[in-house]
Amino acid sequence: MELPVMLLVAILAMLVVVGEGRTPVLHRVGGNKNAWKPNVNFLDWASHECFYVGDWLYFGFDKRKLSVLEVNKTGYKNCRETNLITNITRGGRDVFNLTVARAYYFISGRGYCFRGVKLAITVYDAPSDHSKIPTPSPINSHAATTLHCLCLPLLITIITIITLDWTF
Repeated sequence: MELPVMLLVAILAMLVVVGEGRTPVLHRVGGNKNAWKPNVNFLDWASHECFYVGDWLYFGFDKRKLSVLEVNKTGYKNCRETNLITNITRGGRDVFNLTVARAYYFISGRGYCFRGVKLAITVYDAPSDHSKIPTPSPINSHAATTLHCLCLPLLITIITIITLDWTF
């Protein structure tokens, strides 16, 4: 395979990953099907995920004990259930569609928020080209999430190019 063809393949692979035709992702909150519970580091989990408009969050939990409430930033910081935006709780295997690029805040009621059952994420518009660079997440207070979301497709391309046989 010649260098220009390999480079073209790598660029096309990157465009598929970041293009407008991006397939929505189902994010299992906390990392597995029943992770909406105490003793899960949701901040760490979210820092390794990229959330885009059209993606879905899956919350798996014991509905007899926990709940999923969308709240504002103050409700998130203070674990306040009052003035919630949306009660997502249905059956303990609930999904939430991320329809707008913005910050989202979720808590569990019944006192579990105080035990760490809360999640804050930033959702971005799906990138259609490299000129649209999201600003660092105000929620996670570090640029690692943003860099991860932006650099993964580029990293895949670089690794592909490096590992290809460069002989002509």
